[in-house]
Amino acid sequence: MKKILQLSLLALILAVVAACGATEEGNTDSSSGDTTITFGVTPWSSTVPPTQVAKLILEDMGYSVEEVSADAGGVYAGLSRGDLDVFMDAWLPDMHKNYMEQFGDKLSSISVSYPDGDIGWVVPTYLEDINTVEDLIGIEDQFGNEFYGIEEGAGATMTSRELIEDYGLDMDHVSSSEGGMLAQASRQMANEEPVVFFGWRPHPMFVNYDLKVLEDTKGYFVASEVHVIANNDLEERAPDAYQFLSNWNIDVSDVEQMIIDIEDGMAPEEVAQAWIDENQDHVAEMIGE
Repeated sequence: MKKILQLSLLALILAVVAACGATEEGNTDSSSGDTTITFGVTPWSSTVPPTQVAKLILEDMGYSVEEVSADAGGVYAGLSRGDLDVFMDAWLPDMHKNYMEQFGDKLSSISVSYPDGDIGWVVPTYLEDINTVEDLIGIEDQFGNEFYGIEEGAGATMTSRELIEDYGLDMDHVSSSEGGMLAQASRQMANEEPVVFFGWRPHPMFVNYDLKVLEDTKGYFVASEVHVIANNDLEERAPDAYQFLSNWNIDVSDVEQMIIDIEDGMAPEEVAQAWIDENQDHVAEMIGE
């Protein structure tokens, strides 16, 4: 009986060792496992297509993916705390400079999504004599003494307020959502009235309307690169995901077209999947296959 008990105990020990070995081998085969990647998503149309494309690719790689909606300040704060892992729409070096100065030691840029992010104060092209911010000085009343911008807390809003003060413009900054801002601007452009508001590419506004970005000689708004940023723990926690996102890049015109398709009624995931299907070679390069 003693010998039988010893043999049973040995068999149990071997079974436990084998199970542990199988688990370790499984973890070696895939770094994704049960790992969840959490994306921060701002209320900007330019954030949605890259996020959806990256999400579908990561899910195909075996990761679970979640999205958390917040304004830009909330996204950067969430990244710094480790509540969020990735943000696909960081406008650097200038537009999100204040966030990087505040949280940059806990997160980093890992790739450039696209380099040609035009941004600034825009007017319709039918305002032929207005081509610079200085051209607004002295005629602010033609615009109702109002500049239409995006939500409070956004870097662009803080920068626009500084611009108004520095240029000595007699204008109030009217903050709203992206949709609210564009709805107001659209009503005025429909009647070819003077209007000035915040604009950026990629965005359908540059497809739907004839617009121009005002020259800003004081340098408050300059063309940005759009970066992918991540918290500093992601590389160790999800190396395959980090490698893919480090290789990430996309054409700005593709992003614009996806925004338009979404606004025309297609589901964001459907639009993202169509892009993936049409760009298999590029996806393989980013994954590292």
